Order: sequence, then structure tokens, then C-alpha cells
Amino acid sequence: MDKKTEDFYIRLKEELANTSMWPTEYLFKFIVPSNAEKVEIVENAFNEMGAVINTTQSKTGKYTSVSISVQMKSPQSVIDKYQELSVVEGIISL
Repeated sequence: MDKKTEDFYIRLKEELANTSMWPTEYLFKFIVPSNAEKVEIVENAFNEMGAVINTTQSKTGKYTSVSISVQMKSPQSVIDKYQELSVVEGIISL
């Protein structure tokens, strides 16, 4: 992981720790190229967590928005999930 990415996650962890009581409901938002396999990878990362997952395809059909509302234990668990999914080619985390 490069320094810029590492700094981002450090800041995110601090912000999450200061803005919420943990555990808390967290809303993940991703934009993924509209490829069934890539969307499935994102959805499967939240299997058996009681997540509510909504997907919406863009007007052109090129991208799929994936919104996931799920109970997370800590700021670190949120960061771990973002890092786990960062390997999906073309994913954008919002």
C-alpha cells in the first residue's frame, strides 16, 4: 500500500472513531463495472453479515452502483472491508 493510501485509511479510521458509537450501522457505497462476477464479489464480501444490499445499473449499463447497509463492529472493521474489496478491478469506493 502506498503512503497516500495509508494516510487516507488512517484519517478515515480517526473520523469514524469520532463520529459514531460502535458497533453501528454503516453504509458502504461502491461503483463497479457492470460485470456480474465483479458485482457478485462485492455482494459476497458481505455474506452472512445481515447486510441489506441494493444495486442500480447506470443509464448506459456500463456501471453498477452497490449500496450496502450493514452492522459493523469498529472503524477498523470498516477499513478492513474497504481494503478487502480494493482488489476488485475498476471498483470505486465512495
